[in-house]
Amino acid sequence: MSKIVALTFVSLDGVMDSPTWTGPYFNADHARYAHGQLFAADALLLGRVTYEGMAAAWPRMEASEGAFAVRMNTIPKHVVSSTLTDPEWNATVLRGDLAAEVSKLKTQGDLLVYGSGDLVCSLIALGLIDELKLWVHPVVVGQGKRLFGDGGPASSWTLAGTTTFSTGAVVLDLRPNRQE
Repeated sequence: MSKIVALTFVSLDGVMDSPTWTGPYFNADHARYAHGQLFAADALLLGRVTYEGMAAAWPRMEASEGAFAVRMNTIPKHVVSSTLTDPEWNATVLRGDLAAEVSKLKTQGDLLVYGSGDLVCSLIALGLIDELKLWVHPVVVGQGKRLFGDGGPASSWTLAGTTTFSTGAVVLDLRPNRQE
């Protein structure tokens, strides 16, 4: 069965938006990890804000970022939005019942969610996230949107693994504890 993996950068204080603060913690090990995550996915599932930010940046990055940028630009993208009307960058817009639309996509292959905090919280509430990978950076940002800013949906998780980097960043690989 296919899965939905959510990969989100967070600071120690839970801030996730405008992750320019991740720059000092990025190195070749980070690049290899990110490469593995992107190339394991069959498609991206994104919220509108994350989609628009990525669509503005990645098409110009193929010369500097090579195969990763080529994959980022060519992988199918599904955007959850009620306002986006004319998607570009190899994207389609999902409208209607989120659970039904995402469940249908999940039958077609593995989905990777980048950022997209509101979408991640909605998918957690619907029980659709199979893996939550929190890429925690050793920095306190102070202000900004937090992944679970309003508390988020109630859920419990099991730590399935960790990946540590020499820069002090760590990925917590979490799996939902689902009631059978």
